[in-house]
Amino acid sequence: MSDPAGVEVTHLRVAELVQGLHNRPDTDSDTVVAELAELAAAEIEGAQYAGITLTRNAKQIETPAATHHWPLLLDKIQQRYLEGPCLTAAWEEKTVHVRNLETDERFPNYRRDALAETPIRSIMAFQLFIAGETLGALNVYSEQPEAFGDESRTLGLIFAAHSSVAWNSARREEQFRQALSSRDVIGQAKGMIMERYRVDAVQAFELLRKLSQDSNVPLIKIATSLVSDAQASAD
Repeated sequence: MSDPAGVEVTHLRVAELVQGLHNRPDTDSDTVVAELAELAAAEIEGAQYAGITLTRNAKQIETPAATHHWPLLLDKIQQRYLEGPCLTAAWEEKTVHVRNLETDERFPNYRRDALAETPIRSIMAFQLFIAGETLGALNVYSEQPEAFGDESRTLGLIFAAHSSVAWNSARREEQFRQALSSRDVIGQAKGMIMERYRVDAVQAFELLRKLSQDSNVPLIKIATSLVSDAQASAD
């Protein structure tokens, strides 16, 4: 894929795929990440399976999306030893290519268990740029050694870049919807307190805040409980 025209066509095709996924009105971040993995497995040359690895600290690993059992198991092995190509891609912000797991000696513990427990022989992992403290990698796998070449790398990098944008955007929108929902619930709880105790909005909010602090329970949970109890009494 050294032809610039070919790279541009590929870039546009992946952009259209990811944009089409993100523009669906009912798409949440979980759906986005699951379908991104499916698209990666289908589109990146040489890939049989794909998965996404996340790590929010140096000790905890998550697999929010996988197209098969093998990516899940390989992430469990990475969790076991805190080493592996996907973690290295996430932590060191680079592409990691395992051409043949039988001969690659960079991750000895991971390699031993992966060979014993899975048929995977080649891996390519691409760093995902995720907002916040979370680190991640988009990973593709094959049971064949030497399955990934230059075209796989080029398409994978393009795919990871677009995937990062789509996922971050979906997460922001989801957080925004959750914030709106929380604000609505808090508003209902404030209204109930204002009506019951004949106080203004500021005093009602201060009462909610004090209940939250005294009980060491998040304010949104206090508000949700008040609204739910009121609705249950009305029924």
